[in-house]
Amino acid sequence: MVWIEKIRRKIPVAITIAGSDSGGGAGIQADLKTFAALGVHGTTAITSITAQNTYSVTAIEDLKPEMIREQIKAVAEDLSIDAGKTGMLHTEEIIKAVSSEISNRKFPLTVDPVMVAKSGAPLLKPEAVDALKDYLLPRATIVTPNRFEAERLANMTIKTIDDAKNAARKISQMGPEAVVVKGGHLDQNEAVDVLYYRSEFKVFQAPRLNVKTTHGTGCSFSAGITAELAKGRDIPTAVQVAKRFITSAIKFGLEVGKGYGPINPMAHLYREASRYSVLMSVEEAKVLLEATPAVATLVPQVGMNVAMAILHAESADDVAAIDGRIVKVLRGVRAVGSPRFGCSSHLARYILGVTKHDFNRRAAVNLKFSEEVLEVLERRGLEVSFYDRREEPEDIKRIEGMTIPWGVEQAVKRAGKVPDVIYHKGDIGKEPMIVILGEEASELARLISQVATEIVKS
Repeated sequence: MVWIEKIRRKIPVAITIAGSDSGGGAGIQADLKTFAALGVHGTTAITSITAQNTYSVTAIEDLKPEMIREQIKAVAEDLSIDAGKTGMLHTEEIIKAVSSEISNRKFPLTVDPVMVAKSGAPLLKPEAVDALKDYLLPRATIVTPNRFEAERLANMTIKTIDDAKNAARKISQMGPEAVVVKGGHLDQNEAVDVLYYRSEFKVFQAPRLNVKTTHGTGCSFSAGITAELAKGRDIPTAVQVAKRFITSAIKFGLEVGKGYGPINPMAHLYREASRYSVLMSVEEAKVLLEATPAVATLVPQVGMNVAMAILHAESADDVAAIDGRIVKVLRGVRAVGSPRFGCSSHLARYILGVTKHDFNRRAAVNLKFSEEVLEVLERRGLEVSFYDRREEPEDIKRIEGMTIPWGVEQAVKRAGKVPDVIYHKGDIGKEPMIVILGEEASELARLISQVATEIVKS
């Protein structure tokens, strides 16, 4: 029974056979981050070492084919590989060596036919393309070319989704079980990937993001597929998971360097890992506010709430607040419910608007409008800004939930930076309000308790 339990608990193992990116954005560095974020143990067989950053590749040093084979062999003989992927295979000799070694293994293989770096530097020698087709693609479970790689492999021009489908079908005739033609370079309103598998097409769509944090996209996408295959997922499910994963990694990419910043494969992990600490911070804020009777003087007619978002929040469901708000009672305030995600769309819209400018400002609390409160906050050194609901454009007013995002942008523009406090003086049917922004819900609660106590004593 003990050995059965060990089998059940075995963590999936994946290998990446690829080049090293000294800038940490692509290659084995991106692959290992992706494997870790998706709960898979990552191993490596380094094929080439590159001197690389966000805008250039200045040098490439290929490892000897025999050394690459030995790395694969060493991992396979000890760790039992559940799935693998290839990335940069610079030369014909490297491709042949990798193909020969993995042909002795039974694991599913994702082939990312890396030809050119994001900076434009060639990562596959021209004479090696035929070797890729002849030796590696026939051994692939799934191949993941981008538009330009697919054009070269299929020997055709790709401009439309139908073109991508035709290219995927042609590449599949070279031997792989499935082909994904990635649509990041297609002229479409959305990023559309086309999967050809078992003579059928499946299209995966995601919003096209207007960002420059795209270095390592192809590596991480193929690594995501590999990770899911290592878990035993079927091919369509693996592609779907990888698509969601890479969209988040691009959206919350790292703005470092002078060129194309790296994606953030850890965004997925950080998001989920932060949920507990967010709930605890909101719970601590609730306790602090309930312990300070003077806070009752700051509660608006609609009630008070305190909220905090997880790292890389995308919607109101990623923002925790007090379910039912905080209300006045005979001696102070009481929370109607407990901290819960998705229960305050009002403060969530403030937080989501502000984190577009400063991802550290993930907490907010609302107070009744008072000139006295604003004066106290300014004396404490807080930056105060506002928006005027009377200036709200009609086309914004007509869209439910758009007033606050518009107001946040106005307040940020007026202050020239993200303010600590945003207020408005109300409108027809809208109560005037002060919203204080911060990094932690518990810190905001301490501030509110101090402000309330100061006002009551004055």
